[in-house]
Amino acid sequence: MGRVTQRRKVHKYVLDGSPNALEFPVRYREDVLAVEEPLEIRLGSMSYSVTMRTPGHDFDLVAGFLVAEGVIWDSGQLVSLRFCAGEDENGVQTFNVVEAQLRPDVEAPSIGRHVYTSSSCGICGTDSIESVSKSSHYSPAADPLSVSAEVLASLPDILRESQRLFDDTGGVHAAGLFRIEDDGGANLLCLREDVGRHNAVDKVVGWALREGLLPLSGTVLQVSGRASFELVQKAALAGIPVLAAVSAPSSLAVELAEASGLTLAGFSRGTSLNIYAGDGRIRRPVAAAPS
Repeated sequence: MGRVTQRRKVHKYVLDGSPNALEFPVRYREDVLAVEEPLEIRLGSMSYSVTMRTPGHDFDLVAGFLVAEGVIWDSGQLVSLRFCAGEDENGVQTFNVVEAQLRPDVEAPSIGRHVYTSSSCGICGTDSIESVSKSSHYSPAADPLSVSAEVLASLPDILRESQRLFDDTGGVHAAGLFRIEDDGGANLLCLREDVGRHNAVDKVVGWALREGLLPLSGTVLQVSGRASFELVQKAALAGIPVLAAVSAPSSLAVELAEASGLTLAGFSRGTSLNIYAGDGRIRRPVAAAPS
C-alpha cells in the first residue's frame, strides 16, 4: 500500500499582532499532508476509470465505485481484485492500478469513462445526466428503520473521534456507517477517510459489499462534509435508508432523496439537525414530564 501521508517543509507566518511579530514573522516547520494519487481501475484488461484518491483500502474503493456505477450489487459478482504491476521512477511499486475480475454473467460496461474522476467529484466523466440517475436493485423506501433525533445528532462527534488521518493532516473527508441497534443506539461498523468525500463513501460501501452486507438496511451513513447528489445516489444504490451530513445538501440531493425514499439530514452538529427528506423515520425527543 502507498503512503497515506507526506511530510513537507512549510513557512509559517505568524501574524498575532504582538509588537515583535514583524521582526520574526516566519517560522520554519514540517507539516503533514494527506497524499493524493491517481488510481486506475481496470475491468479485466480494460481500463475503466482513473480516480484521484488517498491510498489505502483501495480494494474497498474499487468495489464501492463499481456499486456506485451500477455494475455490481452483490459480493458474488466480484470474483477478485488485485494490484497490477506498476513502478515509479525509483523502481518502487506504486499500487496505483487495480484490476477487478467480474463473474462471467455480469454485464461489464462496453466503454470506460473518458476522463478521470477528481477527488472532488464522484460523477465526472459520465456520458450524460440520464446515466447518473441509475436504477437501484435495493429500495431504501421499504426500509422500516427509525432513529431518534438525539442519536442521529450524536453521530458526527462519534465519527470525529475516530478520524485518525484527519488528526494528522486536517485535510481529509470521512464517512462512517452506523448500525442502529434494537435498543436505539448506534454502533460504528466502518469508517473510511480520503481526500475525496465520494471516495470515502465508496470505501465504506465497498467494504460492506466485500463483507456480504448489501443491502445496508437498518443503517445510517454519516459524512463529514456536505450532502451532494452523488452521495445520495451512492447511499441509495447500497440500500442505505438514512444519510446525514454535517453541512448542507444540494437541491438535487434533496430531490433524489425524496424520489428514492431516503432520509436526508443536514447541518447535523450535536445539538441540532435539519431533515430535508424522509422525516417519518425520525423519532422526536420525548418531553420531560412536569415535576
